[in-house]
Formats: sequence, C-alpha cells, structure tokens
Amino acid sequence: MSTDVTDKIPASAPPGRGGPASGDGLLRLMLDGLRRNMRQYGMLIALGLIVVLFTIWTDGDLLLPRNVSNLVLQNSYILILAIGMMLVIIAGHIDLSVGSLTAFVGAFAAVLTVQHGVAWPIALALCLLMGAVAGSVQGFLIAYLGIPSFIVTLAGMLLFRGLTEILLKGQTLGPFPDGLQKMGNGFLPEAGPDTNYHNLTLLLGIVLIVAVVWQEVRDRSRQQEFALEVLPGRLFALKLVALVAAILTLTMLLASYKGAPIVLIILGCLVVGYGYVMRNAVFGRHIYAIGGNLPAAKLSGVKDKKVTFYVFLNMGVLAALAGLVVAARLNAASPKAGVNFELAAIASSFIGGASMSGGVGTVLGAIIGGLVLGVLNNGMNLLSVGTDWQQVIKGLALLVAVGFDVWNKRKSGS
Repeated sequence: MSTDVTDKIPASAPPGRGGPASGDGLLRLMLDGLRRNMRQYGMLIALGLIVVLFTIWTDGDLLLPRNVSNLVLQNSYILILAIGMMLVIIAGHIDLSVGSLTAFVGAFAAVLTVQHGVAWPIALALCLLMGAVAGSVQGFLIAYLGIPSFIVTLAGMLLFRGLTEILLKGQTLGPFPDGLQKMGNGFLPEAGPDTNYHNLTLLLGIVLIVAVVWQEVRDRSRQQEFALEVLPGRLFALKLVALVAAILTLTMLLASYKGAPIVLIILGCLVVGYGYVMRNAVFGRHIYAIGGNLPAAKLSGVKDKKVTFYVFLNMGVLAALAGLVVAARLNAASPKAGVNFELAAIASSFIGGASMSGGVGTVLGAIIGGLVLGVLNNGMNLLSVGTDWQQVIKGLALLVAVGFDVWNKRKSGS
C-alpha cells in the first residue's frame, strides 16, 4: 500500500499490518496528513507545546482562570492588528504605521471624550472613520501612485507619532467614559441561575463548539464533492476532538472567573467575518491572487489597484479599533502607546504562516501567531525572565518560524 493514504480505503479493510485499523496504519495516516498540512498545523502544534511547557514550568499558574482572562485582555489589540496585517502581507505589502496610528486614534478619542465631552458612541464612530481616512490615504499613495508600501507606511509611522504628541501635548489624557472603558476591560453580564459559572459564557462556548464542528464537517464534505484532497477520517476525527477540547477548556476557564471579555467577542466576530471573506468571498481570492502572482492576476482581470487600496483602508480601520481597545484598557491616552505594535503584528503574521513573498496565510494563522507571542510573554513574565532575554527568545521564535516557511516551500518545490 502506498504512503498516499486517502479516505478511499474501504472501511472493511482488515486490521492487518497495512490496514488503516492497525496501529502502524493509523500512525502512517497521521504522519502523512501532518506532512501534507505542515504549514497549516505546524504552529498550532507549537502553540500547544508552548502552553503545556509553561503550564508545567509555572506550576499551573499559566492556566489559572484569572491569568487566562488577563492573557486575552493583554493581547486583544495585537490580535486585531494581526488580522489586518495578515491581509496586507498576503497582498504582498507591509504596514509599519499601525502602532503609531493606534496611538493617534487613542489620543483623538481622548480629546473628543475628555476635553470636548463628545458621547462615546459618536467618538467611537469618528475614530473608526479617522482610521479609514488614514488607511485610504496610504492605500491611494501605494496603489495608484505606485509608491512602495514600506516608504509610505514608514512616513505614516513618523507622521502619526508626531500628531499624537501634538494632540496630547506630551501628556497622558484620561479617564474615558465607562461605556468606552468596557471595550478594553469589560465582561459579558451575568444571566440565569447561580451555577458557580458564568452562564452566558457557557452558552456561547456550546454554540461555538457546534458551529466549529458543523463548519469543519461541511468544509470537508465540499472538498470531497470536488475530489479535493482531505484529511484521513481518523485524523479528521482527532482534529475535531482537539478543537472541541480546546474550546471547552477555554470556555470553562473564562466561565469560572468573570466570564468572556467583551473584547473577546469583538475579536471572535472579526475572526469569523474575515475568515469567511478570505475563504469564500471574491475579494479574498483577489487578495491571494495579487500576492501570489500579480502579472497573472492582472491578466485574469483582477483590479489590483482597487484591491490594494481597500486592503490598506481596512488596515486603517482595524488599527483604529485596536487604538480604542488599548486606550480603553489603559483608561487613558498616552504619547507612548502603540510602541512596537507594528512589529508584534508583523511577527504574529509570519509566525502564523504568512509568506515573505505574499499570497500565503490565513486569518486563523495570524491569531495563532499572536497567541504564540502572547503566551511566550505571559509565561516568561510569570517565570520572572528579564526583558533582555524575552527579546532574545521572541526574536529566535520569529527566525525559526520564517526559516520553517522557507524550508517548507523548498521541500514542496523539490
């Protein structure tokens, strides 16, 4: 029997040495599936190993409900930025301005709400509009004037940082209204009877499990209809069990503390929405097309300039949202907010499977990459590792991730 094992093997095959029911056959199925999907599952496995290792090294402190909740709150804005940055990198560009733009939007929100008394919902809408304007200006310069994205966004990084200093006059400005604070620090309200758990979070967890299982089964069925390669049945079942276990664990941890943070709900909606766009929408396929092979995309009728413009407009809106979350969490706008956020977002994208050459990457991969960095930061803080060594370790993690991508592409090509 060849090593290219698929679901076409009859279920009635005897459990002998070559049959899928044997231990050796199952192991070959798993190894073969992992080998063909290494880019997709490599960092997910790495994330699991990092969580296990730091849980052991911290005597379980990493997975304490309070720490898990703080982990979500502390990394939410990086994950929001990573989603937008993944789209930018897939399209073959880079954005160095997002950290400064988050600081500028936070300062703009503080000036509106604190100094001028603007209602927080109106201020929120104006801040998102400001992010869209900033992103569209950069997108126009890149897409229609042909200025390299590195130069445009480097200029934007300096520009927005300077404007932040001008707005705040070098001082911290706050506090924010309660409604805006909840974006960065709030939790879902209590509901239902007293069960020693947060009932609404438990309900959301159950709904999420059902939705994830249904989506995975549906995607696999569609791939089989078009005669596409799918995971072997047992490996697919193992994947579902792992997904359900991960969601259930996170749900129980959050439900045993204060419940799901509001920013986690926002982040979940972004992941679902952008994941659908990149998998199923024409716009998402066009992003992959211009990043993977721009000349071929042009010949196919893809409006590359329009797509690039909207990619950077979208990045501006997400940077504005991240800026609001950061300011709400700190309950103040600071001239030093957002420092190195762009590097964290870029690192999250590359660790999550994006390719330097563009055309490769997923929204879920960006989230996984951001969580890898977040767990590393949190675990090393719990172990009292110095910031100097933390920088070294994170740098090595990024180098290993990009090196793995290069190795994987060379192996696939050979």
